[in-house]
Amino acid sequence: MKTKPRPQTASEALLGRIHAFEELYTQREPHVHAFVAEEARFKRLQREARALANKYKKPEKRPVLFGLLLGVKDIFHVDGFPTHAGSHLPARALQGKESAAVNALKRAGALVAAKTVTTEFAYFTPGPTRNPHNPDHTPGGSSSGSAAAVAAGLVDLALGTQTIGSVIRPASFCGVVGYKPSHGRISAEGVIPLAPSLDHVGLFAQSVGLIRSAADALLADRQAVSAAQPPSIAIPNGEYLAHASKEMLEHLDSVAERLRKAGYHVKRVSALNEFAPVVQRHRLILAAEAAQTHAAWYARYAHLYSPKLAELIKEGQSIRAAELEDALEAARGLRHSLGALMNIHGFQLWLAPSAVGAAPAGLASTGDPVMNLPWTQAGMPALGLPTGWSADGLPLGTQLIAAYGQDEQLLAWGAEIEAALAESK
Repeated sequence: MKTKPRPQTASEALLGRIHAFEELYTQREPHVHAFVAEEARFKRLQREARALANKYKKPEKRPVLFGLLLGVKDIFHVDGFPTHAGSHLPARALQGKESAAVNALKRAGALVAAKTVTTEFAYFTPGPTRNPHNPDHTPGGSSSGSAAAVAAGLVDLALGTQTIGSVIRPASFCGVVGYKPSHGRISAEGVIPLAPSLDHVGLFAQSVGLIRSAADALLADRQAVSAAQPPSIAIPNGEYLAHASKEMLEHLDSVAERLRKAGYHVKRVSALNEFAPVVQRHRLILAAEAAQTHAAWYARYAHLYSPKLAELIKEGQSIRAAELEDALEAARGLRHSLGALMNIHGFQLWLAPSAVGAAPAGLASTGDPVMNLPWTQAGMPALGLPTGWSADGLPLGTQLIAAYGQDEQLLAWGAEIEAALAESK
């Protein structure tokens, strides 16, 4: 008589996940370089997995992210980890209290698998990370390692930040879902800032569903989602859109057509026609606030900064406080004007390219973030979806942008649109 196999305990199941992660890490990480090095990573994870299993022995008591593996961009402080921020500065100069976002995801049951590679201080100087779809192409930045780790299957979920296009663009290049919230909806406490008025804490995952679960643990002042009708969608027709490549514009049209066939109303609305001043204003805010953020570090460690970031800081040092305040006021005006267009023309979501095209070849650059810039400056929530492939076999992405503060509704609509696009392939 055969006896039934004993069911796995929670501890055994989690340790099995850690073992599988170690095997995949051995296969993929040497080619992707998504993680910051850590000694005894897997022994630490085994200890933390056992502790988590012992804490939540009853399945019904387990939090929503129980046992999921989390990658954390190395500008977030995490207890027990040094923070290098992709820089040459000594870690002792950069340490701080654990990030509120990391702490919240830990409380929701996630296990920190690794710190992930970032460009230097979340600006443009790249680290070693490669695109999992083609190692000769950039994964994007500045959240390079976070996007690549999710795309390579090394982690379930990853934290990143976006100051221009550092979540939505790498998500597009790596073929995963990226979410940038409304400015301030996810706490940036415990994150090394670049330009606080523009910095957003964001997320990467393989599905909108997992992004929603993590966002529930992170969003301040959570709102109920109404049982709304499917959203009307608009493409911003103007100077902004002209920055995208021909291939990306054709892809955007194909996504719009797939949505129409799925029952969504998609139209074009004239917007962002005077775009050059928006780009110039973003640079001014970024430079001025980066100079403020880095004032003490740069005074002591200027020789350890890359030429590119040093140039930004020097530029920012010459910007007067009144100029910065005028630029910030104009940025608030951009949020208002984009929201007003949504009200006037009766639509709820913008549809735009997530990047100018597919991930460019080479690792010296992380690509152009211009397609993300206006939505970041306006502080509006954006959700990047993988929506197709380039002629060279690299991912292409499309972003959905909602009115400021409408994050929960954006994620709910995003899950429906994700499903509709999957059915239309």
